[in-house]
Amino acid sequence: MRIKRALLSVSDKTGIVELAQFLIDKEVTLLSTGGTAKLLKENGIPVTEVADYTGFPEMMDGRVKTLHPKIHGGLLGRRQQDSAVMQQHNIEPIDLLVVNLYPFAKTIAQPDCTLEQAVEQIDIGGPAMIRSAAKNHTDVIVMVDPDDYQAFIQEYAAHLDCLLSMCQAYAAKAFAHTALYDATIANYLQQKINTSVTLPTLYITVNQKLHDLRYGENPHQRAALYREMDTTYPCLVNAKQHQGKELSFNNLVDADTAWTCVQQFTNTTCVIVKHANPCGVASADTLEESYQRAYATDPTSAFGGIIAFNQPVDEKTAKKIVNQQFLELIIAPAFSHEALVVLANKPAVRVLSLGHRDENALPGFSLKQITGGLLLQDDDNWFNDKNDWQCVSERQPTATELKDLQFAWIVAKYVKSNALVYARNEQTIGIGAGQPSRVSSAHLGIHKATEAGLAIAGSVLASDAFFPFRDGVDAAAAAGVTAIVHPGGSIRDAEVISAANEQGIAMLFTNVRHFRH
Repeated sequence: MRIKRALLSVSDKTGIVELAQFLIDKEVTLLSTGGTAKLLKENGIPVTEVADYTGFPEMMDGRVKTLHPKIHGGLLGRRQQDSAVMQQHNIEPIDLLVVNLYPFAKTIAQPDCTLEQAVEQIDIGGPAMIRSAAKNHTDVIVMVDPDDYQAFIQEYAAHLDCLLSMCQAYAAKAFAHTALYDATIANYLQQKINTSVTLPTLYITVNQKLHDLRYGENPHQRAALYREMDTTYPCLVNAKQHQGKELSFNNLVDADTAWTCVQQFTNTTCVIVKHANPCGVASADTLEESYQRAYATDPTSAFGGIIAFNQPVDEKTAKKIVNQQFLELIIAPAFSHEALVVLANKPAVRVLSLGHRDENALPGFSLKQITGGLLLQDDDNWFNDKNDWQCVSERQPTATELKDLQFAWIVAKYVKSNALVYARNEQTIGIGAGQPSRVSSAHLGIHKATEAGLAIAGSVLASDAFFPFRDGVDAAAAAGVTAIVHPGGSIRDAEVISAANEQGIAMLFTNVRHFRH
């Protein structure tokens, strides 16, 4: 199709002046609105304002400007079938539409945004025009993304038309653009207006494909990485990769566990993850020490693992890591220049910086897909403080034990159920994960500690859920555990408390469970 008339009306004005000048050079008549028309005129580009073209003024502070038959007729009119009626009503074809929408997502991302301000950023005319043009894509080219301008310019400059396949691709992108826009508005309004305790009746999620992955969990599975469109907080999909191979599906799963776990600590902390389970966690005065103590928990599992820090990585720590172990990935808020130089000597190691955690921008929901459906729940990012715990044993915990219990309780949240975490001096001593019975996890944690040459004696124990029987407590007591924290709530709580009292163990109930399936 030869373009004779184009309508340009964009919120994101990136590249619009260059595109407009190209169209003028190709003898295209330009229509525009508001700020776009003003920008084009300031750059000496001839343009007709939509109000002058339609003969109908903008009104209601710009709310009504493009909702007019001369606009939508020009976009929707089929060039052969509707040409007679278009001539009858003096409707000229619009061959190219370049529109993107009011910045609703950017507006609501502002912490002080009010509902009234958000509502004013709901675009009406833009989506209507985009949908009209995209529906009629065999006769109208529609672009919503400035990144497409150059490809369009090259194609049109070469042929003075566009391939149907390109028009179809633009149309699909246009409908995705409006779908995302509507989904963002719908989710925002449901969360803002719905004051009930129920989850949304209709939950809409739109994700943008970032890139294909080599494969999924296994080589025969296809996979790709997507980002939720309104995700702006520090997380893996927004990370900066400094070096290393492409991240794999499993790398991303493990890294997410490592990053979310380490962000729960305020003290300098290192988390090492293997197969989506923490295998070593420690807090210390220095970053290097936190790494060394986390590594000591389970050096065997740390091989090929994911290492995460909640503080910027320095040169000394980077040297310690690369000299001591093979690793897949290291994550931190930032890296010093010297640390990056050290890590560059291991070019296969993936190095990601994510920035510092934003407490005000955490995800609200977590999703799990099941066959034919989806499970939606509040994200488990709440911890009750140790001051809210209930001591149910005869012996009270010491201040040191209480500090270690808090540390172990945080780690337990990120260990696959059934989860038992042994800790001492803010270091994991042994971790029992993912066993069908809680007593099996208790024995596994003891075994892992023994294997690493770490003594359980004098450590504390955190369990992500209650002990259904006293056997887990007895196993921990036999190994030398001095204090235990768990949610409580079993019908056999009295039996479990009695076991603790018999062994002189301090026991606390959190009344909160942290299953991680």
